[in-house]
Amino acid sequence: MDSVTLLPADRYVIYNKTILTEFDHKTLIAFYEPIIGHLAVSLYLTLENDLDNLGQVSREFNHHHLMSILKCRLDVLKNARESLEAVGLLKTYFKSGNVGSYIYELYSPLSPVEFLAHPILSVVLYNNIGASEYEYLKKMYQKLRIDTKEYVDISKRIDEVYTAVAGSSVAFDSINRSVGDIECAEQVDFDLIISSIPKGIINDKAFNKGVRKLINQLAFVYKIDSLKMMELIRSVLNEFGMIDKNALRLASRKMYQFNNGALPTLIYRSQPEYLKTPAGDNSMRGKIIQAFESINPVDFLRVKYRGVKPTNADIKIIEMLIIDLELPPAVVNVLLDYVLRKNNNRLSKGYIETIAGQWKRAGLTNASDAMDFAERENKRLSKKLVSNKSKAQEPVWFNNKNNTVQELSKEEQEEIENLFKEFK
Repeated sequence: MDSVTLLPADRYVIYNKTILTEFDHKTLIAFYEPIIGHLAVSLYLTLENDLDNLGQVSREFNHHHLMSILKCRLDVLKNARESLEAVGLLKTYFKSGNVGSYIYELYSPLSPVEFLAHPILSVVLYNNIGASEYEYLKKMYQKLRIDTKEYVDISKRIDEVYTAVAGSSVAFDSINRSVGDIECAEQVDFDLIISSIPKGIINDKAFNKGVRKLINQLAFVYKIDSLKMMELIRSVLNEFGMIDKNALRLASRKMYQFNNGALPTLIYRSQPEYLKTPAGDNSMRGKIIQAFESINPVDFLRVKYRGVKPTNADIKIIEMLIIDLELPPAVVNVLLDYVLRKNNNRLSKGYIETIAGQWKRAGLTNASDAMDFAERENKRLSKKLVSNKSKAQEPVWFNNKNNTVQELSKEEQEEIENLFKEFK
C-alpha cells in the first residue's frame, strides 16, 4: 500500500516472530548494515528493545516515540523501515482509522551461511564492502574444523543415561527462530520459458517453488529478461532434466560480468543518512537540498519527466554514476538536474561523463557541496564563452541561496513543488 501516509500520531505494536541472540546482532551489523545503513539497523534494535520482558510483544507506541529516540524525520524513519522490509527483517501490517494502526513483526537475520548463499544479498554486499572485506567476512564466519582422527568418540546415547517412564504429554506451541522471506515480484514470463523447452529434456518438477524463486531473484539482480533466462536454463539442465541451481547462479553471474565488467548493486537508494547535509536550513535552497537528499536518482528522473518512467539508457547512466564512479545519490541528482537544464533536457552520456569525472575528482559527497561546485564551474565557464547562455536555462537553485518561495517565478515554484511531492 504505497499510498499509506505515515503520521507521528499513528500507533504501532511490535510482535517478535523469532528468537534473537547476540550472534544475530553481530550478523546484523557485519552483513546487513553495509546494505541497509546504520539508521535501519538502529530502528531494528530499537523495535527489539521495546519488546516486553519476555521479548514477544510490546505495548502500544506512537511513531513520535521512534522519531524522538532515533532523532530523525518521519520520512527518513519510513525509508529505514522499508529497508528492513526489503531484506526480510520486518513485516508491516496497516489498519486505517481515526488514527492509523500498525503491526510490526520482527524476524531474524539470515545466518552467515544463508546470507553468503543468497543470490541478491551476497552480490550487493560484495559490491558495497569490496573484495578484501568480503573475503575477510567469509573467513571470520567459516566453520572451525577440528581434527579428531586420533580421538575416540565416547559420548553417551540418551538410552544409556536415561530411562523412559509412563507419563502425560503436553502439547506446547513455542516460539521458534524465524527468518523473513525476501520477496521479489515476478521478473520473467515462466509460461514462455516452460513452453519453449521440449518436454523430453526437462522434468515436470523442474520449476518448483524454490527454483522459481531463485530464477526471479537472479533475473532481478542481474537484469535478465525471459529470452536470456531461457537460454541460461537450457544450459544448466542436468541428466535428470532438473535445473542445476548452483550452475544457474554461476552462469547468470558470468553473463552479467561479461556484458558489464563488474557485478551489480542496487541503485534505487537515496542519500545515506551519514552523508546528508546538516538539517536546519529552512530557506528555499535548504528545501531544495532536502529534496535532492530524500529521493533516489531513478525516482528523481521520473519526477523530472512528469511521472514517465526513465528509459533503459537513463538507468544505465545512473548505474555508471553510482556504481562505476561511486558518486553519492544526492550528488547524482544534482548532476542530472544540472545537465538537463544545460543540455536542453537531454541526458547525453558523453556530456555527463565529462562533468561526472570532474565532480568525482572534487570529492563531492552531498547536495549542498555539489550545488556550490556546479555554480562555481558555471560562472568560470561563462566568462570564457563569447555568448553566455541565458539564465532561464540554469537550475532554479543557481543564485537563490536565500530566496523564499514567493521570490521565485511561477515556473520555478512549480518545478520545485513537483520535486517535493515525491518525498512528502
